[in-house]
Amino acid sequence: MNTKDEPFFEDPNAALREIAQNPAACAHYLADFHRVVLDMQAKLEILQRETRVHCRGTHVEGDRMGQAFLRSFPVERALNDVLKNLKSATAGLEKSAHKRHAHDEKVNEVKKQRKEKAQLKARKNNASLPAAPENPVQQGVQSPNMGYGGPTSIYNLDRRESA
Repeated sequence: MNTKDEPFFEDPNAALREIAQNPAACAHYLADFHRVVLDMQAKLEILQRETRVHCRGTHVEGDRMGQAFLRSFPVERALNDVLKNLKSATAGLEKSAHKRHAHDEKVNEVKKQRKEKAQLKARKNNASLPAAPENPVQQGVQSPNMGYGGPTSIYNLDRRESA
């Protein structure tokens, strides 16, 4: 379908894919969003205060005590809901940046643990391999200590296997 005359368009998500793969870049990207959301939140808090003052101060002739106050509630509630959502968004951005970093640390830790476990298993298998019998006649006779693995060093005394 793609001919020489048509330009080849890159995947629009390629940049975000690269950012998602790098925990530092992901944290930086989320921090940029965090700054924007915090700036919006600060401006909306000022707007909320000014709107509250204006709406509560707007009286119509014939109002009873508190009617302007009651009329301002829906406007105030709407702005409060927006601010509450922005606060949860900032908390979510912070949490996701920390979770992304923790994920990368966990992956590195799991790799390290598996490598150590494989090395330990290889050492255990090499240490517990029986020596080749020298005399083929004694092959059917079992040693009295069969089934017990002795500690390989004094530091492994607590890891001794029992029957």
